[in-house]
Amino acid sequence: MSTAKTSEEARWLGMVAATAGVAGAVGVVGAAAGAGFVTLLKRQAAHARDVIGKPLGEEAIDADKVYKKSYGGTPVELLVLGDSIAAGLGAETKGGTLGARLAKGIAKALLRPVRLRTAAVVGAETSMVPAQVESLPKGYRPDVAVVIVGGNDVTHRVPQKDSTRVLGEVIDALRERGAQVVVGTCPDVGAVRPLPQPLRSLGRRIAKQLAEGQRETALARGAHVVSLSEVVGPFFITNPDEMFAIDHFHPSAMGYKRTAKAMLPSVLAALGQVQQVPFGHHLPELPPEATEPPDPDPNTGRVGSS
Repeated sequence: MSTAKTSEEARWLGMVAATAGVAGAVGVVGAAAGAGFVTLLKRQAAHARDVIGKPLGEEAIDADKVYKKSYGGTPVELLVLGDSIAAGLGAETKGGTLGARLAKGIAKALLRPVRLRTAAVVGAETSMVPAQVESLPKGYRPDVAVVIVGGNDVTHRVPQKDSTRVLGEVIDALRERGAQVVVGTCPDVGAVRPLPQPLRSLGRRIAKQLAEGQRETALARGAHVVSLSEVVGPFFITNPDEMFAIDHFHPSAMGYKRTAKAMLPSVLAALGQVQQVPFGHHLPELPPEATEPPDPDPNTGRVGSS
């Protein structure tokens, strides 16, 4: 989580500016850009910090509960891990968070209740997600775990190889608990309107590179992947007033609704309910004998567990 003196957004913008300076030096705009270009980026970041502020605070709404109990039967266990997007910062009600939207979507598709557990923490980097897994009760076995992380790795200049390595470890740990895993890759930084050019383009490039690394790692570890910049990024670019919360940085309730809807096909595929996924969704790279999802256990009612 960010310090008391600096909001998550301020840290993000400042670090993107610093990273952009390095990127510019190695060829994004050429070494000839010099100190003047770096100074421009820092000024742009400072201006964006002033515009954004921190009206949402740093705590997301606790939305954990069983959704759609009226369907009856054993609840599907849904776990959500990662950063502020996974936690639902920006939603005004419990039902507006990403986790709640996913839970309701799963329940409607399966006609079963869904128990949501959110371990995501606002401000988390990928290196902090293993602690989220470790915080879970020892006997807890989620049917499906959704992981969204990466934005803060960009802001804090975490090397991509370190981020992807830890993501792989997280996926392994979740699969050891019997969970099918769905990874939402780093969102499109270029959709954030308070970021002026060229800072916005540089941030987009760094985030895209991380997202590509996340996709490769997750697929190789047997996880399903949703490229958020492809499946939901365009909505944030064309409809920013609806998709972003009042800070113009985090998703609004509508933004979370759209994101959950976009991710649902892969979540259902991970649960063994659909065999094909649309553009921007990627099926895991598994051995042939492991590609068919298991049937629900008639005794426990669990689905999608390994």
